[in-house]
Amino acid sequence: MDNNYVESAGRAVLEMMQREWEPLSQDELEQRLDRAVEEILEADLLAKVQDQPGPIYLQLSQLVEEPQQQNQIRSTTELTTLSHVEEESESQQLTDAEENAAVQYITDLLQNSNSRYNQSRMAGRARLSLSHTVLLSLTLLSKRLSYRSVSTSFRLEKGNIHRIFFSFCERVNTLEDQQIRWPTGIEAVENLPPLSSLLGKAKGLEEKGVPRVLGVLGHTRIPIRLPIGKQDVESMVPEVKRMKKEAHPDSWLNLELVCNHTGRLIHCRISKGSDLDRASALRDKLKQVPEMMPPGTCLVARVGYPASAQILTPYVVGRGPRGNLYNRSLEAHFYLLDQAVADLKARFERLRYLDMGNYERAKAVVLTACILHNVFLDMGEVVNGQVEREAGTQEGEGECDEEGVRRREAIADLLYKELDSGST
Repeated sequence: MDNNYVESAGRAVLEMMQREWEPLSQDELEQRLDRAVEEILEADLLAKVQDQPGPIYLQLSQLVEEPQQQNQIRSTTELTTLSHVEEESESQQLTDAEENAAVQYITDLLQNSNSRYNQSRMAGRARLSLSHTVLLSLTLLSKRLSYRSVSTSFRLEKGNIHRIFFSFCERVNTLEDQQIRWPTGIEAVENLPPLSSLLGKAKGLEEKGVPRVLGVLGHTRIPIRLPIGKQDVESMVPEVKRMKKEAHPDSWLNLELVCNHTGRLIHCRISKGSDLDRASALRDKLKQVPEMMPPGTCLVARVGYPASAQILTPYVVGRGPRGNLYNRSLEAHFYLLDQAVADLKARFERLRYLDMGNYERAKAVVLTACILHNVFLDMGEVVNGQVEREAGTQEGEGECDEEGVRRREAIADLLYKELDSGST
C-alpha cells in the first residue's frame, strides 16, 4: 500500500513539473524547434559552400569522403588521386558558377510549376530551403553515396534526407509533360537526319519515299534491390535452376526511351522487369494519332520491337546485299540512343543501382533523372558517358503488321536501287 502512495505522489510531482516547465504544447515545441534547426542548417551549409573553392559537386564529395570510407566500397575510379579528380572535374563537371546556375535553374523550374509540393512542409522535421533541397538531391543522384554519408555532410537525420530526396523527385516528376514532350510543328521536321548516310549526298531520296528519322526507340535496364518476399525461391519450384542463373525480373526496371538526333528524350516509359512488352503501347498510339509522325518521317528500333508503318526495324536474318544495306542504314542511328543512355547514367550515377525495393519510388527516381537529363541539355551542359553494350538474350523478330512489312520492303528496295544506280 505504501508503494502505491509513493507512486501516486511521484506521478503528481511529474505532472506539476511538466505544467511548470512545458507551458507550450508538444506541437508548438516541435514547430519552434523545427524553425530554429532549419535556420541553423541553412546558415551553416551556405557558409560551407561559399567558403570553399571548386565545383559544388566536388566540394560535397570531399565533405563526405571520410565517413564514406567506412560505409561504402568505393570503385577503382573513385580511388584515384585528388589531382586526377580535379583534372576530370575540369573536363567533365560544371564550373562553380555553372553549378550554381544549374541549382538556380532547377529551383526556378520547380517554383514556377503548379506543384502541390511548393508550399508543403513536414511538421516536426527540419527542412532545407528549395535551393538547398535541389543541391542535396543532385548530390544523391549524381554520386552513388549513401544516405548516411550525405546526412553527415548536410547535418540532417538519415530519415530526413530520405524524405527530402523523394519529395524532390515527386516535385520534378510533375514536370514530365513539360520536359519530355513529343516534337510537333516545325520542331518535328527541323534538321532531321536522313535514314541512310551510306549513299553519300544522294538527292531526291525523300521524294522517292525514303524517310528521315524522327527518333530512335530502345530501352535499358536499371538494377534495383529485389523486393522483400521475392528474394528466396523454393527449392521445389521446377524453374529454380534457371532462376539461380538468371536475375529475378523484379530486380530491375525497364526504361523505354525515344531520343532525337541531339540525344534529347522525347518519350519515356518505365515498367517492371517482368513486363516483356516492347513499345506496343507507343506503336498503337502512333497509329491512333497519325499527326505525331509528320509525313516522310519514321522511328528506328532494334530487333525485337514491333515493325509498323511508323517504326522501322532491321531484318532478323540476312537478305543478301539489299537487306544488309537496309540493316546497316538503320544501325547507323542506334548509337544515338546508346550515347543518350550512357550520358544519362554518367550524369546520374545512382542509376547504376537503385538500392530500394519499392517499385513506385524507384520509378520516381528514374523519371527524375530522365527529366533532368533534358533540363541539363537545355542549359547546354553535356556529358560524354562511355557506351556499354548491355548483356541480354538474343531477341527474335518483334510483332510486324502488314503495313510495316510492306514499308520495310519498299525502303530496302529504294536504297538498293539508289546504290546500284550510283555505282553504275
